[in-house]
Amino acid sequence: MEQEKVIVIDFGGQYNQLVARRVRECNVYCEIYSYRTDLEKIKEMNPKGIILTGGPNSCYEADSPTYTEELFEIGVPVLGLCYGAQMMQHILGGKVEKAPVREYGKIEVFVNPDSPLFKEVGGKTDLSDVAFPTPFYEEQKEDVHKTICWMSHNDYISKPADGFQIVAHTKDCPVAAAENREKNLYAIQFHPEVLHTKEGTKMLYNFVRGVCGCAGTWRMDSFVEHSIQAIREKVGDGKVLCALSGGVDSSVAAVMLAKAIGNQLTCVFVDHGLLRKNEGDEVEEVFGPNGPYELNFIRVNAQERYYEKLAGVSEPEKKRKIIGEEFIRVFEEEAKKIGAVDFLVQGTIYPDVVESGLGGESAVIKSHHNVGGLPDFVDFKEIIEPLRDLFKDEVRKAGLELGIPEKLVFRQPFPGPGLGIRIIGEVTGEKVKIVQDADAIYRVEIDNAVSKWREETGSSATDMPEWMPNQYFAALTNMRSVGVMGDERTYDYAVALRAVQTIDFMTAETAQIPFEVLQKVMSRIINEVKGVNRVMYDLTSKPPGTIELE
Repeated sequence: MEQEKVIVIDFGGQYNQLVARRVRECNVYCEIYSYRTDLEKIKEMNPKGIILTGGPNSCYEADSPTYTEELFEIGVPVLGLCYGAQMMQHILGGKVEKAPVREYGKIEVFVNPDSPLFKEVGGKTDLSDVAFPTPFYEEQKEDVHKTICWMSHNDYISKPADGFQIVAHTKDCPVAAAENREKNLYAIQFHPEVLHTKEGTKMLYNFVRGVCGCAGTWRMDSFVEHSIQAIREKVGDGKVLCALSGGVDSSVAAVMLAKAIGNQLTCVFVDHGLLRKNEGDEVEEVFGPNGPYELNFIRVNAQERYYEKLAGVSEPEKKRKIIGEEFIRVFEEEAKKIGAVDFLVQGTIYPDVVESGLGGESAVIKSHHNVGGLPDFVDFKEIIEPLRDLFKDEVRKAGLELGIPEKLVFRQPFPGPGLGIRIIGEVTGEKVKIVQDADAIYRVEIDNAVSKWREETGSSATDMPEWMPNQYFAALTNMRSVGVMGDERTYDYAVALRAVQTIDFMTAETAQIPFEVLQKVMSRIINEVKGVNRVMYDLTSKPPGTIELE
């Protein structure tokens, strides 16, 4: 049976991946394509619905991204978001102009609950004290509902196109949403895909499941089952090689292949000595000879080799290149021992595809070639990328379906160069041990604080406190300073603690971890980690900083 699909057409906005993820959370498969994609190709995909995303310009400017009017006449439901909404109205004859008041942030939006988009959205509101007119339900104002949405626009729709009815507005935005129900065309000025829009997921659900009529058959258990079957058919009796980094993506890809073809798979795990404390052993515990999978596992302990290559190198980009290049060299050596293989496995995921310019309109952020770029010489017929269609959160769900331990599945984002870029300046074995030990203490104390919060609040095992960071780690600065321990003078390193809260990792704010937790982490690190006499908390947001230190 063909998988039902909703297509996101990207006009250069920053939220294209987030829109697709939200649609998939409604159990509907979704892919991103550039606005340059020909309409005939779109029609061939037989989408159940189309969503138009934001863009960087004003839609009425001559060189702004646009699309053919025929898109709105092919009989497929279309939802325009922000720029997509303005462009839809502009193309169909409505009026878009510079807004007299720029709306930005969380805004009260009044919606028509009779609209298919706003079914069960918001709550009834008393409009008697509202000092501006409502554009709908003049005789039944009690049926107007109110909700909170995220606005971010310089232009606005001052007059909707013929055939459209206004179904939402704000104090300063006369057309916060409009619909042509007969043609299944919908326009929303705000961003339902971001978490700041209180009921945004419900609105997208109403569109893809209600308006588009999607059945919601995109589920991780069926995806895993179908993928394993497809791998078996593709590989046959062939030999497969997988470069296993120990990260979430390569681990899930490896287990999926192991479930499909067993010992026809060989996994090469290059331990470069820049992993977090005990992670190399944890990877071997899962994939090695005593683990649950019947595969060929090779662990290459290359720590000293890496430390020698990195000796005297302090420039961040040079460190990255050395680490990536050395991975390739080690992998080459092991691949030669194995000989010719039929397939090479990569843990490529959907954001890699989009950011490489192969989907959507976003600029090429980085050219992804998994695990830092594999050697061209490796003798194989074809690449297998079983996770190519998944977002990171979906990869984690697939990992749980495959029975991978939670500590590996929910491992936080970890850079390819590992601790090499969490150590400012030259990397040495001594410094690696310092940052591993400090990081382990930090993690344990965060876990303890979360457990204590759950006990005190009676929360469930899956609930998290408001301050819980999405990513946190300890890094080693290149700064040494005077300290006093006991009666002795010290001259040791300063550890920096980093913790951020973020939705998409493109922007981030510092997590407000309780001070008593930070104090305990500081005390333990200074007392237990040799070579450290100061602990600092990094308050920098992204931007201007990055999440990683280098």
